[in-house]
Amino acid sequence: MTLSSIAAATSATATKSRVRISMLLLILFLSTVAYADRSILSIAGSTIQKEFGLSAVQLGYILSAFSWAYVIGQIPGGLILDRFGTKAVYGTTLVLWSVATLLMGFVGELSAGVTGTVVAFFALRCLLGLIEAPSFPANARVAVMWFPKSERGRATSLFASSQYFAVGIFSPLAGWLVQEFGWPWPFFVLGVIGILAAVVWFSYMQEPRQHPGVSSAELDHIVSGGGLVDIDSSSERTCRTRLTREVVLSLLTSRMLWCAYLGQYCAIAISYFFITWFPIYLIQARGMNIMQAGFATIAPSLFGFLGGISGGIISDWLIKQGWSVSWARKTPYIIGMLAASGLVLAAVAESNFAVIALMSLAFYGKGVAAGAGTWAVVSDTAPKAAVGLAGSVFNCVGNIAGIVTPIVFGYIVQATGGYSAGLYFVGAHCLFAAFLFMFAMGRIERIGERAA
Repeated sequence: MTLSSIAAATSATATKSRVRISMLLLILFLSTVAYADRSILSIAGSTIQKEFGLSAVQLGYILSAFSWAYVIGQIPGGLILDRFGTKAVYGTTLVLWSVATLLMGFVGELSAGVTGTVVAFFALRCLLGLIEAPSFPANARVAVMWFPKSERGRATSLFASSQYFAVGIFSPLAGWLVQEFGWPWPFFVLGVIGILAAVVWFSYMQEPRQHPGVSSAELDHIVSGGGLVDIDSSSERTCRTRLTREVVLSLLTSRMLWCAYLGQYCAIAISYFFITWFPIYLIQARGMNIMQAGFATIAPSLFGFLGGISGGIISDWLIKQGWSVSWARKTPYIIGMLAASGLVLAAVAESNFAVIALMSLAFYGKGVAAGAGTWAVVSDTAPKAAVGLAGSVFNCVGNIAGIVTPIVFGYIVQATGGYSAGLYFVGAHCLFAAFLFMFAMGRIERIGERAA
């Protein structure tokens, strides 16, 4: 065998390494568990409301509780990620938030009266949110670590779409568990799944240079494409915790980043309508039972997931076709959010089929927007010295919508006696976000560098 044939065979073998794909599937799995933990309350919410005699406003506050602590925990969570690394922080918090999910199934035994129930649910949901705070910034770190820029849109779109994956899978399961065994059982089941997921994470997660399955060709592909493969190494973490005043100010004063932050706020407003009030809307306004509502979420979930994947693929394809990063990220976002605004038509739809069809189209559009223009923008623009912190600021501002949307929606329902005005409230976020990205954001580039 000649030297050239040996080299060709070695190269062919090396190119077979696709460990980054398995890492992506792993964070998709963990993100799905995370979103399921925060969304199952909406499936059990109608039953809980009846059993404990809660008002729409009280339920709205309980549904928002996760985000109060999730927002507060973002900045500390990002700093902890940058200091201790993705593997340790993500795995530890996964175990702890799964325990918090399990405890929610015992609220009936831990509380007395309406006030005690509200306080117990609110406190445990806050605990869940605080512990989960580093999870999505950790996903962004994995994407930056394992993927070149030309593939990062698809990678971030996949874990950003996990919300739909989670609702599509776990809503029917949760509906069946509530109907057959009672409202606590979804919390028991997901708590156990989360603990098992932590075992998988600790067993498989490694840095690219340390992972035994990564070939030199795959490592070169990641590094040459802009992947920050050493971001989780101990020496790099030590360096990156020494943040300068200029880096922090750049995260807080950049017009480009603030448009991304507010765009994430608007996208999460739609998400939180979907994972909090949407199943309750189907039961109380559209006359479905809990099983029907659980299964009715499958189509919007599927379309939202497909939209998220489409957004990342389209965005990365546009970059490969020579589009600037700015317009490759912004164009799918703008079009997607304009399509998502169509959910307001559900307010005048007569049939349940039409409602599900409209919601499916809306969440497909929102998925496209999120897949192309939210976490991918942070991955493309965050200063190298503060990737975790940048993701946390982004997620902090965005998840304020998780506080505002469930509460405001609850007040709207109680004040109007219906859901139409609430749908208009959610739809307005879509138009505002599209306007921001189209007219206010400007050029997308990494802070401190020229755009690639």
